[in-house]
Amino acid sequence: MSTDPNSLSARELAARIRRGELKAADVIRDTLDRVAKLNPQVNAIVQDCSEDAMAEAEALDARIARGEQVGALAGVPVTIKVLSDQKGYASTNSCRIFENVVATQDNPFLRHLRQHDAIAIGRTNTPAFSYRWFTTNNFYGETRNPHNPTLTAGGSSGGAGAAVATGMGHIGHGTDIAGSIRYPAYACGVQGLRPTLGRVPTFNHSSPDRGIGPQIMAVSGPIARRVDDLRLGLEGMAGYAADDPWSAPVPLEGPRYRRRVALVKRPGGIDTDPRILDDLERAANMFRLAGWEVDEPTEIPEIREAVELQIDLWLSDGHADKMAAAQAEGDPGAIALLSHYAERAAAVDVKRFSELFMRRSALIRAWRGFLQDYPVVMMPVSAELPFRQDADLEGGDAIARLWEAQLPQIAIPLLALPGISISSGVIDGVPSGVQLVTAPWREDICLEAGELLEQGFGAPALVS
Repeated sequence: MSTDPNSLSARELAARIRRGELKAADVIRDTLDRVAKLNPQVNAIVQDCSEDAMAEAEALDARIARGEQVGALAGVPVTIKVLSDQKGYASTNSCRIFENVVATQDNPFLRHLRQHDAIAIGRTNTPAFSYRWFTTNNFYGETRNPHNPTLTAGGSSGGAGAAVATGMGHIGHGTDIAGSIRYPAYACGVQGLRPTLGRVPTFNHSSPDRGIGPQIMAVSGPIARRVDDLRLGLEGMAGYAADDPWSAPVPLEGPRYRRRVALVKRPGGIDTDPRILDDLERAANMFRLAGWEVDEPTEIPEIREAVELQIDLWLSDGHADKMAAAQAEGDPGAIALLSHYAERAAAVDVKRFSELFMRRSALIRAWRGFLQDYPVVMMPVSAELPFRQDADLEGGDAIARLWEAQLPQIAIPLLALPGISISSGVIDGVPSGVQLVTAPWREDICLEAGELLEQGFGAPALVS
């Protein structure tokens, strides 16, 4: 085909396919050719969907030729994280112990994407159990950062981030319980949106219901090279679904809001890297030039405690079962993380579990109040530039340092807020970026503010 699909936004690509100017089959074939060329270098896509993808593309072209109405994502190539149900494929979460967990129906967010005529071209790698910020495992191997193979591609949606950065799909599906959308986007030099819980329905019919912590903190959302692709991806994934008890039919657009930003350079007192501080200052000036108010408040609501609560709700609850599964899988990263928090997990009793929810309510209340005054809070994605690959295998001190650096990511799911990671560019093979946080259900603010910064920093370049 004469037009490179990656030269077009997802919205323009779908529009050209709907008008018959491009064939979906040509777009998908071109994308699959790119996967064949580039995936061996990064190992982002670990389950092949090419046969199904081509069949879906040809069927879409036939519908268009008959004059039928097709969806807003018509023919747009997307990837799906291997932890989510896709009919006919194993929901492995990158673990051998789950290789026979084959889905008989799609996760609801994928149903919605298909209803909008997106086409899944492949399924992307994660760390085992999606526990880490490093996408390596004993089953599929290591996903390499497309900019610098010595650095992590992020996690747990590292395969999605690397696939998007290299043009293997316009939109990558990711999940986020502690930064697993925002951090891979940051590490791979692209854009990533963590929606509000309930915005994007998710449920695996192949597996039992998850524990309460993951139920109230884990979300699905899009990773893409363009903010408008995030917007279209969110529109495609979102909507009410009866099989997700947290799903809510909330409009994607909210009321007018005050253009005011709280610049928070060192949330919780973290030691933010000088390059990231410079990114934040540059971003603040972009907002000022666009007529926004930018303040640097001397105090923000408690955020460090939110990390402590998040750890207990995610890793401490059901810790013994998590450790048994990690040992059965034999994954060193999962075992190292769970071992690091084993003593803490043993101290969580019924009384502590109740206290977690009472404190969570208080912190959420404080942050919602703060976001009434400051509709956008801008802070680091991480205190550090992307980590060395597998830095968390260097011992307990290393794990503690990494989790300290990731405070701005880990806190946000506990606080039930949406957030977006915006790339500030890649220097000497090292990506960086900033994070924007808004009130619940105001992903539209994340996207509008993120688009402003994307224009200032420049849209991420395709890695070939």
